[in-house]
Amino acid sequence: MSYGVSAALQSAIYQALSADTVLTGLVGSAIYDAAPTGSVPALYVSLGPEDVADASDQTGHGARHDFTVSVVSDAAGFLTAKQVAAAISDVLVDASLSLSRGRLVGLYFVSAKARRVQDSDVRRIDLKFRARVEDS
Repeated sequence: MSYGVSAALQSAIYQALSADTVLTGLVGSAIYDAAPTGSVPALYVSLGPEDVADASDQTGHGARHDFTVSVVSDAAGFLTAKQVAAAISDVLVDASLSLSRGRLVGLYFVSAKARRVQDSDVRRIDLKFRARVEDS
């Protein structure tokens, strides 16, 4: 197993999201590697948790990265958050990302959970994706 591709994968995902004109048209530059602190935007995207498992085989080292991208909104309903979530999915599903280390074999949508954050007016959608990578 190799965890060596993790930083390269995260960087490529962040770059792909930040470069997408549809997504940036919805959230501007409010795409974060971690949830912002202090005064937060009314609508933002945050890269979240990641679980990694070995996916090595006879041809070499590899890993399966299950990661979350979250959309957080203080809008009255879920419509805007769902539009942002759809744009994220459009960017990432079957993306052909160039990594600074290793190679992306595939990137897939796994699931999504939309919910109202308890005791607040905040809406949150957590999108889960799976990336299969090979380490070179």
